[in-house]
Amino acid sequence: MEGGLGVFVSALVLGSNGTGEKEKENESDYENDWGKSAGALPSGMGRGMMMTFVPSNPRDPMNRPSAKDFDQELLYLYDYYVHGHIDRRTFLDRAAKFAVGGLTAAALLEMLSPRYALAAQVPKDDPRVVSEYLKYPSPAGSGEMRGLFAKPANATGRLPGVVVIHENRGLNPYIEDVVRRVAAAGFVAFGPDALWPLGGYPGNDDDGRAMQGKLERAKIVEDMVAASEFLAKHPDCNGSLGVTGFCFGGAMANTLAWRLPNLIKAAVPYYGGQPSAEEAAKIKGALLIHYAELDTRVNAGWPAYEAALKAAGVAYEAHIYPGTNHGFHNDTTPRYDQAAAELSWQRTLAFFNARLR
Repeated sequence: MEGGLGVFVSALVLGSNGTGEKEKENESDYENDWGKSAGALPSGMGRGMMMTFVPSNPRDPMNRPSAKDFDQELLYLYDYYVHGHIDRRTFLDRAAKFAVGGLTAAALLEMLSPRYALAAQVPKDDPRVVSEYLKYPSPAGSGEMRGLFAKPANATGRLPGVVVIHENRGLNPYIEDVVRRVAAAGFVAFGPDALWPLGGYPGNDDDGRAMQGKLERAKIVEDMVAASEFLAKHPDCNGSLGVTGFCFGGAMANTLAWRLPNLIKAAVPYYGGQPSAEEAAKIKGALLIHYAELDTRVNAGWPAYEAALKAAGVAYEAHIYPGTNHGFHNDTTPRYDQAAAELSWQRTLAFFNARLR
C-alpha cells in the first residue's frame, strides 16, 4: 500500500445480517494492556454510518488514509486484534461486512496496518543525533538485554535521560524514531527491546506480538527497570530520568513510576493501562497522561486511577484528546491524528524540560 490510496469507495455500512441492525456481541470481557478488565468489545457507531476510503488529510504529503476514512466499529475491531483479544481469522470474519466496492477484509487489514516508511521524522542518518544499539544487564529479568541509545550530536556534558518503551510488539521502526526524536529535543534516550531474549524485533508486528506474548510479564517489568537504571548510570546521563511509553509502553511507564519512585522524576504514559491504587500511592514523580477519547478499553481504568492519584497527592496532568483513537501518536497507521500527536508531543517535551532539567 506504499503508493497511497487513490480509490474512492463509499457505502452505507449495514450490520452483517444485512438489515442495518447491529449484531449482538458474544465476547466476554477483555483485558487491557495491564491485565485488568476493560469491558466488552465496543459496539461501534450504529447503523447508517458512511464509510469512505479516501485519504482525508490534505496536509499529508503521503496521501495516507486517516481514522476518518474508516467506520469506528472497524477501528475498535482492529484495536482488539492488535492487542491479542481476537485472532486474525476472527478479525477478518468480522471485518468482512465493511469490505465493499471490491475491497476484501484482508485489504482493510493492510490499510489499517503500520507503514513504517512513514515513521522517519528523525531518520537514522539525521545529523542532529547519534545513535547505537547497546546491551545492558538485567539480572532479575532476562539476563542480557539490548536497546537503542541516542543523544544529541552536539551534546556537551551530561544530559537528562528519557526511557522510551514500545508497544506490545517490540522495538519497531516507529519507536526507534521516537527515541531519536527525544534525542533531537536535547535528551539522552534509550529504547529497550523486550523481545531481545527471543532475538529482538522480528521485522513485522504480527510476529512481534506473538513473540511478546511468549514472554513472562514479570520478567519484562524487570527488564524495563534494568533499562531505566542503565540509562541513569550511563556516562552521558546526569541521572535525572523520565520515561514515556505507548500502549503497552504506557502501562510500563505507569509501572516504572511506582516501581522506581526515587529514580523516575517524570512519567508520560500514552493510552496505557493503569496500576492499582496501592501501587499508585508509591509514585513520587510527576505524571503527564495522554488518553484518546474513543479508546474506551483503556479509558475505563482512568477514573479509579485519577482517584488514587488524588488520594496519594501525586502531581499529575491528564489530557483526553477529542475524537482520537488508541494509537493516535503513531504516525504509521490511519489511527494517527496529526493535531493530537503534535500537541501531545509538545506537551511531553515541555513537561520533560520542566521536570528533568
